[in-house]
Amino acid sequence: MKKEIAFIFDLDGVIVDTAKYHFLAWRNLANSLGFEFTEEHNELLKGVSRVRSLEILLNIGKVELTDEEKQPLLVQKNTEYLEYVNKMTADEILPGINGLLDYLDEHSIKYALGSASKNAPLILEKVGLFNRFAAIVDGNDVSKAKPDPEVFLIGAQKLNMKPENCIVVEDAIAGVEAANAAKMVSIGIGDANLLSEATFVLSDTTGFTIDFLRNIMK
Repeated sequence: MKKEIAFIFDLDGVIVDTAKYHFLAWRNLANSLGFEFTEEHNELLKGVSRVRSLEILLNIGKVELTDEEKQPLLVQKNTEYLEYVNKMTADEILPGINGLLDYLDEHSIKYALGSASKNAPLILEKVGLFNRFAAIVDGNDVSKAKPDPEVFLIGAQKLNMKPENCIVVEDAIAGVEAANAAKMVSIGIGDANLLSEATFVLSDTTGFTIDFLRNIMK
């Protein structure tokens, strides 16, 4: 009997590239606080919650603020980010992803989204993918950030799948660690050195060829 499998996708850097919008919003916030925020700095925020991202950013700028003072900055950053998100279209789906989802649909393989972003449903709606996912787990559903496996375990539960039968697609180290902690197969998208703990690594989403998919499903 063929083993049933399912996929769980991270959002940013896997389905779409919203990292550029996060970067612009964080950079503008840093500039308003009087310091520079670079693309290298932005790498430190991958897969990290908004609150923790602000803490990292303030640490970079050596700016100390109370929790009360941080709140309007979090709102400011998210408001600007959402302005970018609301202009998104299907053109921003990363190469290879539509073909991958078509392949999974053709083979009756279920898939879910597992993202830390509370904006995940909005983004999926904007790019026309919301109705394609059998389940969506976002920042509103979880209490623990990656590398805790909570987001993926909830995804497996919503798909009615055993964790060991799930394949996670991630672009962040924390996400790969979370998938591994959940005892799931992990596919890392990006730098093979950074994502060395992943079961498989693809340099980008165009690597989802028919041959690759057939291979990992064996």
